[in-house]
Amino acid sequence: MTDPKKPDQNISDDDWASAMSEQEQEETAASSEAADGEDEDPWAAAMAEQQAVEEEASAAEEESAADEAPASEAKAASDDVFRPLTQEGGATPSRDLEMIMDIPVKLTVELGRTKLTIKQLLELAQGSVIELDGLAGEPMDILINGYLVAQGEVVVIEDKYGIRITEIITPSERIHKLNR
Repeated sequence: MTDPKKPDQNISDDDWASAMSEQEQEETAASSEAADGEDEDPWAAAMAEQQAVEEEASAAEEESAADEAPASEAKAASDDVFRPLTQEGGATPSRDLEMIMDIPVKLTVELGRTKLTIKQLLELAQGSVIELDGLAGEPMDILINGYLVAQGEVVVIEDKYGIRITEIITPSERIHKLNR
């Protein structure tokens, strides 16, 4: 069994049993002193108990350090648990991509933008026309999760709108478009 705060330290059941019995003895001694009418500060008792536990832990740590095998003989657990990150064969990259293939993303086609005041917004009614900064015939922006990735043109296929990708945006063009 190991201490969760010190995973490399081995603690035997005997160590636990002796620590528990020692703690019980301290508790019974403290309760008998309190029963005798001796008014001891509970904070001082708690601090003394904590110090005793810390001293016991450091003694157990020194003892276990002496019992451990040399570091050269120790084998890293990570070799058994985690596979190395080397590319062995061509199947590994495709398997890694398969893990993300089912993650949904939000695709948005942006016709254009404009800024309005609150007054103009409140004056809008059915049939109002809002002027956008996009020009007629200009490619539409295609956004994935809010990031510009491509541009395209609107197409109609059987009573439904679609978008035909005409250009994939390079990183430098993405930065330029963000300033718009």
